[in-house]
Amino acid sequence: MDAGRAVTQKKIDTKKLATLAMMSALAFVVMALSKLLPSVHGFLDFDFKDVVICIAGFIYGPLSAFGMIVVVAFIEMFSPFSDTGIIGCIMNIVATAAFCCPACWIYKKDHTMKGAVIGLLTGVVLLIAVMLAWNYFLTPIYQGQPREAIADMLLPIFLPFNAVKGGLNMTATLLLYKPVVGALRKAKLMPESTGHAAPVEGKKHLGMTIVILFVFITCVLFALSLQGII
Repeated sequence: MDAGRAVTQKKIDTKKLATLAMMSALAFVVMALSKLLPSVHGFLDFDFKDVVICIAGFIYGPLSAFGMIVVVAFIEMFSPFSDTGIIGCIMNIVATAAFCCPACWIYKKDHTMKGAVIGLLTGVVLLIAVMLAWNYFLTPIYQGQPREAIADMLLPIFLPFNAVKGGLNMTATLLLYKPVVGALRKAKLMPESTGHAAPVEGKKHLGMTIVILFVFITCVLFALSLQGII
């Protein structure tokens, strides 16, 4: 009996590692594609890898999400897609962890649509607060601008940018979580009996999806506005 459980556990761990590795690679690809989008104020980039990491964290927990965050950030630092060195890597880790880890932890405690929404909203708030502080202290170093100039940008630029970025990642996570879990189950990377069901089921699903889509479209419009496109 114990030997059987050990073999089963080993198979589960192997599938988990394979899935996390695959999703880490996907997060890197999404990051690279995000670089094609116009920057805000010349150096603030919308990065949607947080969606992939947050979905993985919803499935496997906040520690797994944090592991992905560190791995992807270090790979990005040595890739052609980053020129900010170790400071940019640290900012990358802090920003993604501030959004993803609290969301995944809360969802792990309350595995419902309510838990998902509360967790993601908490992540957005923490992302905004944490990045205001970190941008104030570190952005002058790698951007070569006076701290006073960065301080003047905190409320009119950094705050709305991170709010829109967090809102986009939040709504995309809610919209894509169910299809991703379904695909992983079809690929036999997640068992059918797992407790990781979609955050919302039943008659409320359509209404909630419409609300999430409305918020997502609103965030997209704000993002285009910040980029000067509309």
